[in-house]
Amino acid sequence: MYNNKTLSQEYDVLYKHGVIKKDIPKYITDNLNPRFKLRPYQIEAIARFIYYMEEDFNSNRNKPTQLLFNMATGSGKTLLMAANILYLYNKGYRNFLFFVNSTNIIEKTRDNFLNPLSPKYLFSQRIKFEDKEISIREVSNFDEANEEDINIIFTTIQGLYSQLNLFRENSVTFEDFRDKKIVLISDEAHHINAWTRNRLNKTEEEMKKTWEYTVMRILNSNPENMMLEYTATIDLDNPAIYEKYKDKIIFEYDLKQFRVDGYSKEVKVLQADLDNWERMLQAVILSQYRRKIAERNGIRLKPVILFKSRSIKESKENYELFRERMDNLSEVDIENIKANTNETVLERVFNYFKNEGITTDNLITELKEDFSEEKCILLDSENMDKNKQIKLNTLEDENNEIRAIFAVKMLDEGWDVLNLFDIVRLYDTRDGRWIKDGKYIPGNTTLAERQLIGRGARYYPFKINEDDDPFKRKFDNQPENPLKILEELYYHSKHNPRYIQELTTALKEYGIMPYEEKEIQLKVKPNIKNTEFWKKGFLFVNKKVKTDRKGIKTIDDIEIERTYRYRLPTGFSREDVVLQEENTSRNSFETTTRTFSLGNFGDTIIRKAMAKLDFYRFNNLKKYFPDLNSSKEFIESLKKINADVISSKEKLNNLTPDDELKICLSVLLQLENEIMNEYVEYKGTEIFVPVEIKRIVKDKQLKINVGECGDKEYGIPMSNAKHPDLQLNLSDKDWYVYDENYGTSEEKSFVKFIDGVINDLKQQYSEVYLLRNASLFKIYRFSDGKAMEPDFVLFLKKENSEEIEQYQLFIEAKGEHLIERDKWKEDFLKEIEKKHKLEATLFGENEKYRLIGLPFYNDNTKFKFMGEFRKKLDL
Repeated sequence: MYNNKTLSQEYDVLYKHGVIKKDIPKYITDNLNPRFKLRPYQIEAIARFIYYMEEDFNSNRNKPTQLLFNMATGSGKTLLMAANILYLYNKGYRNFLFFVNSTNIIEKTRDNFLNPLSPKYLFSQRIKFEDKEISIREVSNFDEANEEDINIIFTTIQGLYSQLNLFRENSVTFEDFRDKKIVLISDEAHHINAWTRNRLNKTEEEMKKTWEYTVMRILNSNPENMMLEYTATIDLDNPAIYEKYKDKIIFEYDLKQFRVDGYSKEVKVLQADLDNWERMLQAVILSQYRRKIAERNGIRLKPVILFKSRSIKESKENYELFRERMDNLSEVDIENIKANTNETVLERVFNYFKNEGITTDNLITELKEDFSEEKCILLDSENMDKNKQIKLNTLEDENNEIRAIFAVKMLDEGWDVLNLFDIVRLYDTRDGRWIKDGKYIPGNTTLAERQLIGRGARYYPFKINEDDDPFKRKFDNQPENPLKILEELYYHSKHNPRYIQELTTALKEYGIMPYEEKEIQLKVKPNIKNTEFWKKGFLFVNKKVKTDRKGIKTIDDIEIERTYRYRLPTGFSREDVVLQEENTSRNSFETTTRTFSLGNFGDTIIRKAMAKLDFYRFNNLKKYFPDLNSSKEFIESLKKINADVISSKEKLNNLTPDDELKICLSVLLQLENEIMNEYVEYKGTEIFVPVEIKRIVKDKQLKINVGECGDKEYGIPMSNAKHPDLQLNLSDKDWYVYDENYGTSEEKSFVKFIDGVINDLKQQYSEVYLLRNASLFKIYRFSDGKAMEPDFVLFLKKENSEEIEQYQLFIEAKGEHLIERDKWKEDFLKEIEKKHKLEATLFGENEKYRLIGLPFYNDNTKFKFMGEFRKKLDL
């Protein structure tokens, strides 16, 4: 686009090379709601911000500070705001001004920040910095601010402009910002760029009246001020906006990456040449099927449908049509839908109803009840009230029974809902246009629909297996799994191929749909199924188990540091004359270090310190020390912990009770980190158990989005690889288990490597088989049970006169950009070889098995891998 790099691109390099650390301060994670675990990309965004503030801020960057987080709709920008607020509080900021374009977003954010009873409340129930508990307070101006708390003004851009330019009592004025450090937080920040976008067309005087000018005047009123902007939409193709933001965009995480990483629903378009009522009924039946699939698998889900009209008048008409037909739903209505299901998801739906014995009468009774009048809502600017607003913002709540929403434009922006699964378009207009070279320019209608679909594509969290990440898709490679319907958003449209082409183009450019998607069949070769390897072979895997903490009573029973450091202020001060030569002997002081045990301070001081820290409540300690009998027992073990205290000799000789409490508090905070780091809930067993190859290796139906992992070879068959050096016809390779390989360039390169050494292997081993792990199995890290799916397993068998030796090698082919991030996997593979034990009760005395872990295979460093490979296998 442009030659010079953005700040974000600079930070990409720093993050990749480990300069920007991924460690997030504990006071951030502890003070966020534990229900909302930070995701890897959110951790990266926070880490970048911390690096900017602590490494870049003072040396290279301008003041006041302005930064933008460009993150996809649904990626958790509000949680990132909360984390950044906590960080800035710790840096001394107390006053925050939150502004946005929409009143609806204001109400939602106010609830998320201030209401501990809200299911989407972002902070922990008690917000504490060391032993100090603070509050989050809403204020109307910063004269009301409490210096110990987080003070927030919530306002719209329009409201802020109005307050500042039309003075009212108790409202915000420009004077409020002169002598205070303020953090401005702009949500949906693209709305404040009107001045930048249009500045070539307006006079300077007109510019000063815009919202953007108002915001910039506040920001520039104090050099310590900051503005943090958050948006999913920024027009960097506009040269003026690019120039303004190139040194301000600190983090980019677009909708495409959000989807590729598995955090969104998949979008499906279902078009039908039916009238509005029949398309509404299609969506209702599909929604009910989805609810049944969820219930059958123990998932609490109330799926919601949005019926979208073009105008308020049409929305009311569609609502009335729906009410009249739903209240009088008949068997004929259902049969009409059933007759139009060929080769669509509805064919699967009606087959399910048939197999489960759900009759048409049963279905009608259910639909009339679940979509009764009190469970549907009509929303528009003419009839929006507080009750409807509450229902709209709590659609995921157990007590909220709303199943259908009729609306026009009110939900296109700022709507936060995870259980929306169907959007029904109840009009048939297009306003996009195609220009030269086949490029499509979407119109305003299509852009609004694209935005709405992006909001609806937020993933509804659920778990099936213990290892599952509830917030990520689980069935990309299982398209026939009934639960796949819980990972899909359906956009229902009238049959209009031209419009669908336009919408699909817009969605692909937006990143919410893949450019090229294909389903492939991965088959185990027939000749493999005739081998002894297939009939009698085993794959060794370990298990994830709960950590046994039996017998752990106090800190005497765990491995932690026993001595901690604390610098105690000396109270020393002196007065100097400017420019006078320093007399080092005058009023000089020295510090020294003395070691105290906490026992030196007595039970009372230790108890006081423990009472100030939630971690040391008895009920919490029992989690880490299950056999602990009493607080007194724990205090006795604490007495053996030491503190190296640095201060003046005089201070150390005359510690006050307050000094002792400060020392004790500091040590307990450091000890808390040690205890939590030592604690793991799960571990991977060192015993690997055999599972029959034929039980675990299956024909697979895979869905692949070609080229989307940043690798041009991904999704391309190896027999027709884009790079000639990677081409290989695997169908005639008797050592490769599957008939094809659709992996990345590194994976293809590794298979080529094996093909190059296969003759050497066959001279040494009677059997050689390479298996690509297509989500077939996992192994678990010994230390914490973290799951890993090794890319490949190489099976080798050596038959001597006296014994049979069999080898199982776990191998990861890793791209350059992932080596640092996934280093834990390489360490674990090496650890397996040293620590594993085999459960081999099924094997004869003359059979020996070995598990071998190798370093990452990377094409640029393959000579290192080859050396290790040959050494391990005596080649």
